[in-house]
Parts: sequence; structure tokens; C-alpha cells
Amino acid sequence: MRRVVVTGMSLASPLGCSVNSAFERLKTYKNCVETWNVLDEIKNMHTRLVTKVNGFQIPEHFTRKVTRTMGPVSVMAVAVSEEALKDAGLLGNEIISNGQTGVAYGSSSGSMGTIKDFYAVEFGKELKGLNSGSYIKMMSHTAGVNISLYFKTKGRFLTSSTACTSGSLSIGMGYESIKYGMQDIMIVGGAEELCASHIGVFDTLYATSQKNDTPDLTPSPFDKDRDGLVIGEGAGTLILEEYEHAKARGAKIYAEIVGFATNTDGNHITSPNSETMQIVMEKAIENANISSNDIGYVNAHGTGTKNGDIAETNATEGAFKRQIPISTIKSYTGHTLGACGAIEAILSIEMMNNNWFSPNLNLKNIDPECGNLDYIVNSGRKIDTEYIMTNNFAFGGINTSLIIKKYN
Repeated sequence: MRRVVVTGMSLASPLGCSVNSAFERLKTYKNCVETWNVLDEIKNMHTRLVTKVNGFQIPEHFTRKVTRTMGPVSVMAVAVSEEALKDAGLLGNEIISNGQTGVAYGSSSGSMGTIKDFYAVEFGKELKGLNSGSYIKMMSHTAGVNISLYFKTKGRFLTSSTACTSGSLSIGMGYESIKYGMQDIMIVGGAEELCASHIGVFDTLYATSQKNDTPDLTPSPFDKDRDGLVIGEGAGTLILEEYEHAKARGAKIYAEIVGFATNTDGNHITSPNSETMQIVMEKAIENANISSNDIGYVNAHGTGTKNGDIAETNATEGAFKRQIPISTIKSYTGHTLGACGAIEAILSIEMMNNNWFSPNLNLKNIDPECGNLDYIVNSGRKIDTEYIMTNNFAFGGINTSLIIKKYN
């Protein structure tokens, strides 16, 4: 049972494209929601709201040859992974390509722009514009594959295309790969590109916010007057490393992953189940071999949908049996789908290390059906805690919970 530490972090997010700038943006108490004119052109689409990555630029050395198998989701994933490896002091190190390093990375889907070439075959009955690169851009594991190809990793490859838990499940699988001795280093995380089709799925479920004229007032997780979620984009990569290996090379250590659990509801494809959500939190705490009383903060999934908010918060109350401080970064970034678990883990680590945790934006009237918790509101909260929990839940009843420890 080996220890697993975080030695590198990088992101591309609506809050910014460096960990520090994204963290500082949290302190402005302003969300990242804006209108997207692309949605104006789509009949029967109710929402016009999105969150876009702020400040991302494709690296100059990403030539056409480099990106020929990459859609936007892969470009972001590879670019932030490169920055994370730099941050860890591992970029160019032979350990990345000698089999000691693996990849666990996820996204909800591949790049949707390439699907038109496949439809041309199916519905246009014409084989035109389709090649192996088209498939690699479109396939659900495109982000992870392109990371592995770019950095020439030869260790285990794990991918999750599990909607909103794609990033967090990948972190968990990477954690277990090192903990149980299968790898020394894992490149982990998740990514998602902005896509009207993704937004349309939630729109047909009447789950999207329609505050199109007041984007600063939405989403509003846990509020009784919430009106739905906002879809966004981004990418986040963490470098996980076996503790003794990191210590031996003098690596900077940001935090330690000490607990992880995942389960499924086995109940309904889109309706969340509070009972199994509670179980996954309890299993993560058990995996960390700590008491729930040791945890000082919970980063909630907190999408801003009624059923999701109610199920999650009541599960959290059941797991902790006290008013634990809780907030959701999605009140700033919207729901970045496959990227959210990684972006939120990175920012949760940064908040823990700064003893400051962001509030729930737009939370004015706590829904009485939500759990009895200590919802952080109005401004950030100073909390000095050794352990935090970050949770994510997805369609299909897929639940994840991570426990992260401050490194001293």
C-alpha cells in the first residue's frame, strides 16, 4: 500500500489557464457565465448560456503534424498535461517513456466536429473526408490516447468516458494504479470541449438555466429558486507520483491522495440516488482510514439542478452527520462535464493549501429540501484543515468520492 502524492498540476478553465490565476479569480466572486451566439441558431434550444475557457492558446510547437489526430478536447488535454509535467519537473525525463508512467484520462466524448464525416458515410452514402485521424479525434478515449502518444508513455492506459465523473474517476484509477504498485507515475485528469449537442441533451431534459438575460445570476446550486445548470468546457491534469519516488528526486508535493471510492446506483439512468451517493462517501472515508470528523470541507458536485442538489446534500448530511462546510466551484465555472472532476480537484487542493475556500455564488435562499449543511455563502471562508473531500456524480448512476490530505 504505497502513498500517492500530487507533484504537478495544470488546467485550462473558464476561471483562467494557470492554477494561480484560476484560484485568484475565485476571490472576485464573479461567475464565468456568458451567452453563446451559436445557440441562437439552433431551433428549440432554450438556453443561450455557456462558460468558455479563458486565456487558452495552442502552443506554438503544436504543429499540424502534432495535432493531426487531435480535436479541441485533445489539444487542451495534451497542452495542460505538458504544463503539469513541467510543473512536476518531469517533462523530458526518461521515466515518462520507460514504462513506469501510465495515463488515466477521460472525457464525456470525443470531438463532435468530426462526426459529420461519419454521417456522410451512413446517411450521405459517400466515403469522403474520412480517415484514421477522423476516428481518433472522435473516439471517446481520444484525450488520453493523444496524451500517451505525445509523451510516448508505455505504461498502463486507463480511460473513462463516464460523463460528469470522467475526470474524477480517472484520478481515482490513477491513485489505485500507484497505491497498488502498478505504476510509479500517472498522468491523470479530464477534458471537455464546448459542444452544442452536449448542451442540447440537458436542454431537452429541462435541466439548463434559462436566465439568458442575467448570466451573472446563474447557476445557483442549492438555492430554492435555481433554474438549472450551465454547460462549459476545460481541461485539468494532475501528476500523481509514488511518495518515496517523489521524495527521492526532491519534487515539490502539493497534496496527498489518501482515499477514493466509486460505485453505481443501479437504479435510474439520469435520476440520482442519495443512498448510493452516501455510501460512496463513506467508502472513500473508510479507504482513507480516517474519521469523517477529520474532514474540514467538501467540494460538492453541485450542478444547480433540483434533483441533483437535493440528493447530493442529503447524502452528504448522512455521511457526515454534522454541518460540514460545503461549496461548489460549478457556481463559478458552470458544469465542465468530463473536465469538472479534475479542475475541481486542482482548485480544491489550491484552496486547502491556502486555508481559504470559495463560497457558493448565487445562493440566497437555501432549498429546505437540501441537507442540513454549512453552506459557504457571500464570501470565502478561512478553514485550516488537514483533509478535504471532493465529489462527482454522473448519468448512469456513477458516483465518485476523493479524499485529499494536506502535505506538511
